[in-house]
Amino acid sequence: MNQRGVTLIEVLIAVTLLSLLSVAMFMAMRIGLNAYTKADTRLMENRRVAGAQRILESELEGLIPVVAACGDADASHPNTMFFEGQPQAMRLVSSFSLAQGSRGQPQVLELSVIPGERNQGVRLVVNESLYTGPAGVGRFCAALSQFSPVEAGPSSFVLADKLAYCRFSYLQMQKDPSQPPLWQPGFSQQDGPALPFWPLAIRVDMAPLEAEAGRVQPISVTAPIYLHRSPKQPYEDRPY
Repeated sequence: MNQRGVTLIEVLIAVTLLSLLSVAMFMAMRIGLNAYTKADTRLMENRRVAGAQRILESELEGLIPVVAACGDADASHPNTMFFEGQPQAMRLVSSFSLAQGSRGQPQVLELSVIPGERNQGVRLVVNESLYTGPAGVGRFCAALSQFSPVEAGPSSFVLADKLAYCRFSYLQMQKDPSQPPLWQPGFSQQDGPALPFWPLAIRVDMAPLEAEAGRVQPISVTAPIYLHRSPKQPYEDRPY
């Protein structure tokens, strides 16, 4: 009598082929998921770098001319222009807020360059606190027309990391109006009828610690400052 069926060899061959197909499908899915994860990680890093540069530019362009009550001054007679410009630190009041953007309340910003993780390169961080008036920003003063050092803390927001260098420079008008403005590593406040109280522009020069092709790299940011008034001169509406 003839009996139909499969032999043990045929079963082993079928199971082996099915196993090979399953392994091939698993490897293809794994390679695809790894490629997707790497692409998504790189895209997020590129967005983070581009977003940090836009934030930095908005913070600098939103500079507000305010005066601080430093030393023996009180809130009704502030005596110090609240702006500090150093090569590795900067302090100002800006209309831009990290949490609420340009629609938020004015913030006191403290930008500083600190060592990176494991002392590899440097990073750019910013401290943000609510601006409460001349008396409130007076706490940042160490003495008359002098500010206390900028210090980073646990609440500091990292704007840029893994940098080879980061430094601030300020476009400042010379005492001779016929001479062109010069970029200076530090800003010194000037007083004169033809001299502005604020820098004409602020530049943040930075470069990545390790350049990598196909990834957005931190670049220098230059923000023009459109301020043409003295913070010590009162402005008020007067009837004609």
